[in-house]
Amino acid sequence: MEESVEQLKGRLIVSCQALQDEPLHSSFIMGRMALAAKEGGAAGIRANTREDIREIRSQVELPVIGIVKRDYEDSEIYITPTMKEIDELMEVKPEIIAMDATGRLRPGGLTLDTFFGQVKAKYPDQLLMADCSTIEEAVCADTLGFDFIGTTLVGYTKQSAGDRIEADDFGMIRKIISQVKHKVIAEGNIDTPVKARRVIELGAFCVVVGSAITRPQLIARSFAEELGKARCTVG
Repeated sequence: MEESVEQLKGRLIVSCQALQDEPLHSSFIMGRMALAAKEGGAAGIRANTREDIREIRSQVELPVIGIVKRDYEDSEIYITPTMKEIDELMEVKPEIIAMDATGRLRPGGLTLDTFFGQVKAKYPDQLLMADCSTIEEAVCADTLGFDFIGTTLVGYTKQSAGDRIEADDFGMIRKIISQVKHKVIAEGNIDTPVKARRVIELGAFCVVVGSAITRPQLIARSFAEELGKARCTVG
């Protein structure tokens, strides 16, 4: 497993996800999306739910970062929030499991360090990725012992509201890399090939790209909105 993960160094991971309210929501479609990503040069896949991962595995032999997105009434955390989601993912054994590693309380009032300890006790050999939103959270996750530190949630939490990962030539990524000892996976608003290359040049282990590749409704919207501006200018 670790050998296949090491092959991700300097490479692209494509996030193949579609939630229930999205047009491409389907394990079958996500499997084909992963195949298209592989043909395009992706070295790994990030995927949501055991069902999607199982289908993706039937189409490609690439390392997978697995998550389960699920809402709970007593917590803002929705990326692999409890042991229930960890257990589901372990049925398909993704090479890496990612989870919310922010400072927010998990369902049931669990802190990150308590939950991390429980996961490591139950699945000691499983590689884990921390989805963080601030430098402080990244340093905390590194200290706890996460194998990978991700910038997935920058700008998506109250504590990171207004932050943009690409601001100041990826200053946040540069600071995280300088302060942690584990591998940093760059993720979040890396929506052009130039940005992807830049984070690798800065020392990120690998880069995850999602919506810019696998959410056609968002890609189409960006074109439509830009053309709307042109109509206003011309008209």
